[in-house]
Amino acid sequence: MILQSLAQYYKDRLGVPDGYQKKEIPFIIVLDTQGRFVDLLDTRDTEGRIKRARVFLVPREVKRSGSKAWEKANLLWDTPAYVVGISHKESENAARKHESFKSRFAQTFHDPSLDPGIAAIHAFLTNGQFASLQAHSSWPDVLDTDGYITFKLEGDECIVSERDAVKDILQRLQVLNNDMVKGICLVSGEEDEVARLHNAIKGVRGTLSTGGNIVSFKLPAFESFGKAQGYNAPVGKRAEFAYITALNSLLDKDSRQKIQVGDATTIFWAEKAHQMEDWFADFFGEPPKGESTQDSAAIKALYEAPVTGAAGAVLLDDDTRFYVLGLAPNAARIAVRFWYQGSVGEVARNIKQHFDDLAIVHGPNQPTHLSLFRLLVSTAIQGKSENIQPNLAGEFMKTILAGIPYPNTLLSSAIRRCRAEREVPYPRAALIKAVLARQARFYRREEKEVGMALDKDYLNIGYRLGRLFAVLEKIQEEANPGINATIRDRFYGSASGTPITAFPHLMKLKNHHLSKLENKGRAVNFERSIGEIMAGIGDIPTHLSLQDQGRFAVGYYHQRQDFFTKKEQADMEGE
Repeated sequence: MILQSLAQYYKDRLGVPDGYQKKEIPFIIVLDTQGRFVDLLDTRDTEGRIKRARVFLVPREVKRSGSKAWEKANLLWDTPAYVVGISHKESENAARKHESFKSRFAQTFHDPSLDPGIAAIHAFLTNGQFASLQAHSSWPDVLDTDGYITFKLEGDECIVSERDAVKDILQRLQVLNNDMVKGICLVSGEEDEVARLHNAIKGVRGTLSTGGNIVSFKLPAFESFGKAQGYNAPVGKRAEFAYITALNSLLDKDSRQKIQVGDATTIFWAEKAHQMEDWFADFFGEPPKGESTQDSAAIKALYEAPVTGAAGAVLLDDDTRFYVLGLAPNAARIAVRFWYQGSVGEVARNIKQHFDDLAIVHGPNQPTHLSLFRLLVSTAIQGKSENIQPNLAGEFMKTILAGIPYPNTLLSSAIRRCRAEREVPYPRAALIKAVLARQARFYRREEKEVGMALDKDYLNIGYRLGRLFAVLEKIQEEANPGINATIRDRFYGSASGTPITAFPHLMKLKNHHLSKLENKGRAVNFERSIGEIMAGIGDIPTHLSLQDQGRFAVGYYHQRQDFFTKKEQADMEGE
């Protein structure tokens, strides 16, 4: 279904002729009809600190690698070494690369007189006198950047490969190619020439600069029934071109339909142009610098839809098909990390449910909706994206889109970070709360689950002990103002995992801290709070399950937030 959906996307959405692709071409050699050099154009514009070249339609790029890469020249465009046999970087191979370029041109265009542009290039290459080109002021830039070059006929608006006559010639060459292996295409179900090698897919973070493949067979061990390489999984050349072109378009560096989720480069598309394609990245990505997530038009529309009945309301019931594909590097190949297909309505409802599950009390300056990146790095060592578990991001995204329970590794990773760092920050508390809430809903548990804010009636032992731990820490902080390390730094791990080893000692320590409080009324209030919490606790358990350790973390977080909220209220009342 992945390749079929991509091939359909190419057919319905991309206006690229068969055998062509869009490519940034920074330099254009302008020729007159006699093949004489006229000018060298630089198509680049400055965007910020970098220069971006214009995009043109050029014949499809060849796949080349290894020691014989010099034999594979692109048609009508390539690097300076191929086009004119001059290069600073590859001076030794430049001559034979240029011969490969001329050879492919001659094999493709047997009769150059069929098009004036082709005739001009033929004359330019046959003449081989490039002194005027090298004397141009832009030529040093060509050599320094080793940028792609193509040709244009003087007076034309388009480059030679975009001329209608050239497109017709290339189309006819594809039809007349009798030297082919035919078979039934697994993608289209129609008879077609089977692609022995699939072209490279570029833009997946972590892959080689030359790209990678999803469908690829290399070693003899993969041969079956005498079929080698791509003949093992027959994909017609038309379908191969379609899905590769669609992938490279979606993975393009300027694509708005691409986000990075952990190590998975994630692309998404709808069966037809849809607002969801513009919003999807906003749901999961980091907001632009200086803009809070509350300002996101996508999230606003999603939440205000039931109230306003505006575009977002339609979104929730939209049956348009929507696809999400996660790709990750795997040596010279590309692994499919996850694949999702559903309707726009399903995606919108599941994303909204995801944000509902994450909702938890937080500070006034913290974002209401947390990005996928913030959630995932909260489970990683030192909060670094490179330390996110390889498969976790993909699994997380898949469960969000499908509306199923989050992966168990998410809960264990978050709890492990709490214990290692002895801290429960907002993103981690939200993540733990979401995992527990979703598990309870999906498995239809009757037991009450943790909520958004402090719940004094929630009797779970883990939650109560978390609250108790927060109160004991608060007492210590007020008894020793300015203290550098609290009981949390020494006892969080044991208190949340094996409470019996920590709480008896902490309760004795509490008495010492209370005696140091100058405000006796404050001490009474603390004793009352401890009594209220202990009323729901029988014997201190020897250990807590993984889920109860999660509830411990949420209980601790809720109680701490409650302290801050009360302080803010008191300050406001004092004013």
